[in-house]
Amino acid sequence: MAKCEIKPGVYWVGGIDWDIRNFHGYTTDRGTTYNAYLVVDEKVVLVDTVKHYLFDEMLGRIREIVDPSGIDLIVSNHTEMDHSGSLARMVELCPNATVVCSPNGEKNLRRHFKKDWNFKVVRTGDTIKTGRRTLVFQLLTMIHWPDSMATYIPEDRLLLPNDAFGQHIASAERFDDQLDWGVLREEAAKYWANIVLPYSEQVRAVLPAVAALSFDMIAPSHGIIWRSRIPDILGMYSRWAGNETDRRALIVYDTMWHSTGAMAHRLKRGLEDAGVPVVMRRLGITHLSDIVTDVLSARLVLVGSPTLNNGMLPTMGEFLTYIKGLRPKRRIGFAFGSYGWGGQAVGEMEAVLKELGWEMPLRGVNLKFVPDESELAACREAGRALGEHLMKQG
Repeated sequence: MAKCEIKPGVYWVGGIDWDIRNFHGYTTDRGTTYNAYLVVDEKVVLVDTVKHYLFDEMLGRIREIVDPSGIDLIVSNHTEMDHSGSLARMVELCPNATVVCSPNGEKNLRRHFKKDWNFKVVRTGDTIKTGRRTLVFQLLTMIHWPDSMATYIPEDRLLLPNDAFGQHIASAERFDDQLDWGVLREEAAKYWANIVLPYSEQVRAVLPAVAALSFDMIAPSHGIIWRSRIPDILGMYSRWAGNETDRRALIVYDTMWHSTGAMAHRLKRGLEDAGVPVVMRRLGITHLSDIVTDVLSARLVLVGSPTLNNGMLPTMGEFLTYIKGLRPKRRIGFAFGSYGWGGQAVGEMEAVLKELGWEMPLRGVNLKFVPDESELAACREAGRALGEHLMKQG
């Protein structure tokens, strides 16, 4: 179990999950890591643990460095079970250890494990001396759970923010400058879009305080450790937290007998007439978690579905339910579809887009049965009008 020293006396001792492909509904095509960190000082500190089935892997790495029974403090930055799943077994090996957590962290851990461990509850600005080092704590409430917090070690200029700044990547490499930047940026964006996006306001509130800390390394709980591209990831988080987007369009649709699909393609042509880059995603082919990553950068989102059983297709219902939970802001929306007799799908989709607070410059297009050439030409014109509206924006 190869140890990895990320700073003098600070080690990555996490586990690599090469096989996971679904993380509570989010596809993880590149696997993931559960990062834990061991700080060796006068007091020995373990920051976070790993998912339960990687406990032995973590323990093997710890044993290369210290006797686990000598661990004095176990910091639980976040109680979700991918980070606390091995905590109970770890405490058994070091029964004298103090479990350090946020106020909500203590409540959660007691509910999870039904144990009366030696807890030390910390809040923003609290510190613990471990010898030559100081652990400084910053609550990250609702980024992305009520209990989340970061641990900062000023002497090492090291930030341990748990889920913040993470990515789902299983890799033999540990640092950002050892992995292709395109891959790393893609996975960081997907992670934000599917996990952090609903908490954009909370990130905006706390990001200045975090960025003001003096650090040259960010060691998150998933994926690669940041040391060379810290300005890049901080800049992306600032942009994403502000719901900043590009002047580009995303068409998300599904179709039964190709009428809605034909409309989608004509809308695309109209958008391109206006000079707008367009991405098309058919539901059922591209996974929701990948489509949401496209939503992250698209200012204009068009959704299309035929009417089935007096409503939208289940695939579109699933997508819009997912989007409602993630709550992206500052978008332009448009709905379209085809129908045989009822025609309720377009109205249902528009209602969701309005609920999200998106701008709706044009009424949706709802066509009966197979659209003729004049109707498809009208779709193209609607796409062009939407594109021109988009391109006028800053």
